[in-house]
Amino acid sequence: MQITHPLVSTEWLAAHLEHPNLRVYDATVLLHLNKDGPGYIPESGRDKWGEAHIPGAGFLDLLTELSDPNAAVRFMMPSALRFAEQVGAHGIGDGTQVVLYSAGSMMWSTRLWWMLRSIGFDAAAVLDGGWEKWQREGRPVTNASTPTPATTLTPRPRPELWADKTDVIKAMHDGAVCTINALSPEVFSGTKNMYGRPGHIPGSHNVFYNTLLEGDSGIYRAPAALRQQFTTVGACERPQVIVYCGGGISATMDALALTLVGHPKVAVYDGSMMEWVADSALPLALGDGP
Repeated sequence: MQITHPLVSTEWLAAHLEHPNLRVYDATVLLHLNKDGPGYIPESGRDKWGEAHIPGAGFLDLLTELSDPNAAVRFMMPSALRFAEQVGAHGIGDGTQVVLYSAGSMMWSTRLWWMLRSIGFDAAAVLDGGWEKWQREGRPVTNASTPTPATTLTPRPRPELWADKTDVIKAMHDGAVCTINALSPEVFSGTKNMYGRPGHIPGSHNVFYNTLLEGDSGIYRAPAALRQQFTTVGACERPQVIVYCGGGISATMDALALTLVGHPKVAVYDGSMMEWVADSALPLALGDGP
């Protein structure tokens, strides 16, 4: 058994759960609207995992463990070495195969998938449809904890999978780069202010991450349909794409979709809107257009 595709189905996972090299992890983070200001208040999904999870699944905590504790904004990618050591302590190592899932949204599992990919680990996939699809189908769940032995993961960093603020500023004036905002149309246009200053990075296009999914099943749309969405905003014909959102999380859903359609050069702006709006000198555009 070897994982070679960014997504696996619930059927596939159910058939391979007992494979000795397979590691399954819940990556859920819960978001609560901030009643005292813009944005969200995140909560680790560890307690929810403790109540029920896919048999054999461990928990990887993006909020408290797998993000850079010294960064100015939440959820930033730590160094490749630190990240490799942390996930290695949870059983992800050279030669293992990994499936990631999350509840509420697949964006937490796609975030971890992108993080693993960015340190050169390609034997990981996201459970298409996530925890909700697994539950709807009546598949087995448990509250039992199954410890996984620590192991070693050798990092082979791919820094080109990340963009920083400087890269995004340059992209504003570079016709070879398509910058995509993965947030809702209301947040993109500035009608809804979620991050302190409304609007979007000038020149960026909106491909809302929820529109990448089939409404009934919650799985990713077929590659042909995804390609059409990204072609509409000019992403497929440009050599490079930078995707961003509020905190570099839902942007990874767009990044995975772009990978599915074969785009060769995609980067996630890790700081995203939380970093951008904090710098009052950086511009924001209002309205539905770039």
